[in-house]
Amino acid sequence: MEIYLVGGAVRDELLGCPVTERDWVVVGARPQDLLQRGYQQVGRDFPVFLHPQTREEYALARTERKRGHGHTGFALHCDSSVTLEEDLQRRDLTVNAMARTAGGEVIDPYGGRRDLEARILRHVSPAFVEDPLRVLRTARFAARYAHLGFTVAGQTLQLMGQIVRQDELAHLPHERVWVELQRALGERSPEVFVQILRECGALSRLLPEVDTLFGVPQNPVHHPEIDTGDHTLRALQQAAALSPAPEVRFAVLLHDVGKGTTPRRDWPRHIAHEQRGLALVEAICRRLRAPGPYRDLARAVCQYHTHCHRALELRGRTLLKLLLATDALRRPERFEAFLLACEADARGRLGLEARDYPQADYLRRALRVAQGVSAAQFRDSGLTGKALGQAIDTERVRQLSALRRR
Repeated sequence: MEIYLVGGAVRDELLGCPVTERDWVVVGARPQDLLQRGYQQVGRDFPVFLHPQTREEYALARTERKRGHGHTGFALHCDSSVTLEEDLQRRDLTVNAMARTAGGEVIDPYGGRRDLEARILRHVSPAFVEDPLRVLRTARFAARYAHLGFTVAGQTLQLMGQIVRQDELAHLPHERVWVELQRALGERSPEVFVQILRECGALSRLLPEVDTLFGVPQNPVHHPEIDTGDHTLRALQQAAALSPAPEVRFAVLLHDVGKGTTPRRDWPRHIAHEQRGLALVEAICRRLRAPGPYRDLARAVCQYHTHCHRALELRGRTLLKLLLATDALRRPERFEAFLLACEADARGRLGLEARDYPQADYLRRALRVAQGVSAAQFRDSGLTGKALGQAIDTERVRQLSALRRR
């Protein structure tokens, strides 16, 4: 029985990146061999075991044969005769198909080390097309390592396009698509994930509402980059610089989807795109099974981002309406995420990436002013119920109006 460190841990060690988890492959063993050593099997049909002390995953070397659609439509074969090279051959990218021995020797039968040095993400074999999940995984790795200069090999992009044209993406569960999207949004360059999906045609299948934005013009006075899709990528890049939270980045990705429904005769104006986009955001979140916090923030940003941009012009009553509509008083942490998403939108424009965004600090002050008015101030007035609520709102409007005049 031989044990090798495999996959991402080897890749990241060679890149000098932090290793967050380690996976191991066991060659020349049977399930009972690991069970006798105290390993715990994960699932009945999948040859993966947890180490009794470290709880790291150890998988028996295996091969796969395509027998159905989707990323689970495979027949697995694992026994003591499967070699390390056969196991590595079933992996997606060459940079993920390397192993390391206990003595530190790197085993690299498919040129992963060479591709690491060349900064290329390349498929291991033509069997790449058998698993549609690899389209999303490859785009996600591109988003993770773009800052190091990595690109996707041309032939690999072609195979990704082949998967799309064969309609294999339709067989991916929405929940699995969401997991990959969520992870990609957390990568260093999430805009690259979207860009790669678009290049291979997958964006039109998975997020057609976003794909439609490319080619839709905006007013060059406010958007020097003109193209709405280009603006979305730029805003997503700014969101990644402003916040590590994938919720913020998801909201930025969807903030302008309403512009994709603007009639051509109205271009480059997009009147009421915020309201039109709201239904699309709802539909996307339902389709992808997005968690509530993601949905709620995306709704707020879609509907009210232009209000945020005009914050310095808003009257006291309108300021209060914005705070209430975004639930800022009850959920100030989400309001902060809202402000970051709006700032990313404002900076996601050609030549305006470093622009100041005083609206955010102004609205933070406005929230503190509104929070400072409470029922305790009216304790001796005898007001209750609706009358008390109206008195609180009136005082908040008065103080917010005073803030505006400062």
